[in-house]
Amino acid sequence: MLCVSFPPSIDERCATLVLGSMPGVRSLAEQQYYAHPRNRFWPLMASLFGESLPADYPGRLSMLLRHRIALWDTIGRCEREGSLDSAIRHEEANDIASLLMQYPGIRQILCNGGKAYAAFRRYDSSLLAREGLVVRAMPSTSPANARWTLTRLEAVWGAALAGKGEGERR
Repeated sequence: MLCVSFPPSIDERCATLVLGSMPGVRSLAEQQYYAHPRNRFWPLMASLFGESLPADYPGRLSMLLRHRIALWDTIGRCEREGSLDSAIRHEEANDIASLLMQYPGIRQILCNGGKAYAAFRRYDSSLLAREGLVVRAMPSTSPANARWTLTRLEAVWGAALAGKGEGERR
């Protein structure tokens, strides 16, 4: 099945860009980032911000933008059966370099999961030389990453959003 990612959710105030790999089947069907009800991304973000989780998708995107967080994917198009990153074939990258030129306030990229980070390194490794940009490989919020509890995710993601923790600093 041909999969095409969504446009970025971003504005000029954003300082952090969260990159997924490619939306899963449920997200593609609903045209919403992290739409699978067991994905912990939205509950994690609401918890870290000390907010109630907005019930509607526009409210969720607004919550991130209020906290200066943008969303996009490393992969713009691919073929994949199902939702697993391991099933991605014939991938084409999104143009993250152009996005960062358009939004120079982005100072941190958080790659949500190993596939997102691997794709970023494959297609956008030159961005690692960008002065003042920190890139971090984060544990996936996907339900497939069951070994990471919400509490563990909160600790690692919370530290990254606070500018602490490990990352490739340039």
